[in-house]
Amino acid sequence: MRKQKGFSLIELLIVVAIILIIASMAIPNLLRARMSANEASAVGAVRTLNTAQISYNSAYPTVGYAATLGALGGAACAPPNSTSACLIDTQLASGTKNGYTFTLSGVTGTPAATYEVIAAPTLPNQTGVRYFCSFADAVVRGAVSAITTCDTSITPLQ
Repeated sequence: MRKQKGFSLIELLIVVAIILIIASMAIPNLLRARMSANEASAVGAVRTLNTAQISYNSAYPTVGYAATLGALGGAACAPPNSTSACLIDTQLASGTKNGYTFTLSGVTGTPAATYEVIAAPTLPNQTGVRYFCSFADAVVRGAVSAITTCDTSITPLQ
């Protein structure tokens, strides 16, 4: 009887089982890291929206703050105007970015003296677990439950 070279079926199954065990430990950590990255991106986007609103208010003082995300964004930027200021990228202006949905509301007055930005995870517990908001004071606030109105009762981020 000749001796065959190679791995037996049992040896291959043991290696596959070990790989599956390691993968089952790594995937939850990967998902948590992805949620954390989405949340960090959402905070950055809210800060960007605050900066854009301040710039918009300075550039168009008779209008005040922008009433829509589309007014802060825009595709026709030659020259920018109050309906297409080109201060934020088109993806953020669409209202969805990196697993979060952004809404701009509470724009009141003539000129508009207030605004409110709320960032909510598109798929809670999958794309993120925290909600973020900001208003005209430009402080980013966060909560673990859904935010309907952004006010000073919501904890500011450190």
